[in-house]
Amino acid sequence: MLNPLGGTQSFSRAPTLVRSPRGAHVPPRAPVVGSSVGMMAALSVARRVAPSLAGVLVQGESGTGKELLARMIHDHSARAGGPFVAVNCAAITETLLETELFGHERGAFTGATSRRVGRFERASGGTLFLDEVGDMSPAMQAKILRALQEHEIERVGGDTPVHVDVRVVAATNRDLAEEVAAGRFREDLFYRLSVVVVYLPALRERGNDVELLARHFAAEFAGGLGRPVPLLDDEVLGLLRAYAWPGNVRQLRNVMERALLVLDGDGLLPEHLPPEVRGEAPAPRSASHPADGPFLSLREVEERHIRRALALTNGNLGHTAEILGIHRNTLRQKLRKLRLDGR
Repeated sequence: MLNPLGGTQSFSRAPTLVRSPRGAHVPPRAPVVGSSVGMMAALSVARRVAPSLAGVLVQGESGTGKELLARMIHDHSARAGGPFVAVNCAAITETLLETELFGHERGAFTGATSRRVGRFERASGGTLFLDEVGDMSPAMQAKILRALQEHEIERVGGDTPVHVDVRVVAATNRDLAEEVAAGRFREDLFYRLSVVVVYLPALRERGNDVELLARHFAAEFAGGLGRPVPLLDDEVLGLLRAYAWPGNVRQLRNVMERALLVLDGDGLLPEHLPPEVRGEAPAPRSASHPADGPFLSLREVEERHIRRALALTNGNLGHTAEILGIHRNTLRQKLRKLRLDGR
């Protein structure tokens, strides 16, 4: 996971690494946590590209820290004094996304009672972060390309070009080169966005960074709860290193937060980790001896699974959708269908 550093405008010195939760100098914002080869390679590329205006494409699985890396690049650029504006292109429908990005004029559509400034304008003089850019429709891709080429946009319902001065950092969990080859992503936009590509490794590829991050989060949450930093049992560390972490750093952070909330002693033990991290699977059902109750319908199984994911993430829909491997909008639809949206 990458956290933006503060205080300086350049990468003249390498970012501080947190080797342990104690004794490390903490910059104004937060240190970079990790020392794996993959993370150091990503930081090296980011360090070199930050001062330029080149388009940067950050590729990596969900939860690897793409937005944090984008903020880090912004904070160490000449635009650090300007705004950093982020938008998740996958979380908004195409119609709403156009309004979010370009704004709209009063009367552009029913309910548009006043002019709205879009995120391109809000980011002018700074950095616009387009997250999950690979999920945009071809029509939206064309509009983004025009904005980047002409340095101007038109608000929805308007016909007057508006000049914008933005540096775009894009991110995706897809292989955009493959998307281009398959005809799902514009080649010209791909080359415009990917002057420099930064690959963020998955947590399972980061070796000892899992332990460093776990200790870092333990210290972070202990401080927030006003508790001493707990000791991490050797068995706990072994389980954390062995787990595949499909949700990457974000999932590890949630697991450590949950562990600190249920902790009732000085040491974090395996029992404080969720079953999936401990490697425990539900006991198999016996068709002839259903001692654990009647066979569940698919609806009941889905409802229980979603409730469990919601509990794990404290109701955060974005994190819940990532754990379940579905889009946030799909999750909302399921919540309405299962009547869980008013839980």
